[in-house]
Amino acid sequence: MKRSPVRKVILTGVGWLVALIFVAPYLQMFLTSLKTEHELTESPGTYLPGHWQWSNFVDVWKAAPIWTNMRVSLVVAAVATLVTLACALPAAYYTARNRFRGRGAFLLLVLVTQMFAPTALVIGIFREMVALNLTDTLMALILVNAAFNLPFCVWILHGYFSSIPKELEEAAFLDGAGRLGALFRVTLPISTPGVVTAIVYTFITAWNEYIVALTVTASPNRQPLTVAIPSFVTQYQAHWQYLFATSLIAIVPVVILFVFIERYLIGGLTAGSVK
Repeated sequence: MKRSPVRKVILTGVGWLVALIFVAPYLQMFLTSLKTEHELTESPGTYLPGHWQWSNFVDVWKAAPIWTNMRVSLVVAAVATLVTLACALPAAYYTARNRFRGRGAFLLLVLVTQMFAPTALVIGIFREMVALNLTDTLMALILVNAAFNLPFCVWILHGYFSSIPKELEEAAFLDGAGRLGALFRVTLPISTPGVVTAIVYTFITAWNEYIVALTVTASPNRQPLTVAIPSFVTQYQAHWQYLFATSLIAIVPVVILFVFIERYLIGGLTAGSVK
């Protein structure tokens, strides 16, 4: 009992230290985004800005068409999330409620598919998009992001649907509801944390995707924000302050989204862990 306050202080200190380690890169990005271009080239080793250039966050919108790139990122992430959810919900619900031959193999295939990274398949993805005449289009980005996020969404929704008692749906059947009615009126409202987890995971992954977008798009007005950010530092120019300012701007939508759905996200990730 005497050691508990000391232990609490130590654990709190360790927690703050770990948090600082994770926050330090973002703090460095923020401080670098407030430096002048002259300071970055003449005194690159300084940590704090000599002159706090807050106008960098305003000038960056004029230096590059990031409004267009942000719109592309929002459209790709939002539509890919809707497509993924439309495919994952029926697949996860059917595998959770029905026992059929090959069910285990199907779920194993879903899990194995999640292990493939877009970087390892980027050449095949590009050749496929050329064959489909979808290069340099938003449709290519939407399809690729939806395909690579679909396995995770099926897996986590399957676990969540499996944890919901069938008796709830059977009670709805007795009241005259059909299979779809029971799904939309009973199962989905209960499984909100799992659905929100799938939505957030897909949106964030599609928002942060870089390799495939860099490979299949060429027009600046069709590239997402992740591809547009490195354009501030090229062979002929190096606007590091704009690069870091845009990087921070790109983080804001994801942070806002996470703040609003944090409690649903944690509940969805732990769904099915207790039987």
